[in-house]
Amino acid sequence: MSNELIQKVRTVIANTQRIPIETITIDSSFEELGIDSMDGVNILFALENEFNITIPDEAAKQIRNVRQMIEGVEKLLAGGATDTAAVSL
Repeated sequence: MSNELIQKVRTVIANTQRIPIETITIDSSFEELGIDSMDGVNILFALENEFNITIPDEAAKQIRNVRQMIEGVEKLLAGGATDTAAVSL
């Protein structure tokens, strides 16, 4: 995964949650960042807009940390399959 992609996803999370970007690392869990399920939905909508992608609902339910989110976005941007098993966000 590229540093540019990592930075963009971190920025979306920081802006959506109104938290300092320096508190968000690739290994941060949503629990550590105080992100609940509704916050997660808002972040996903922001990521879909930022990257012009569609994140499958079933895959979105599996996201628990920043790394999973970045890897899922990366797969979707690469034109990976959009079914839950293949994306495995």
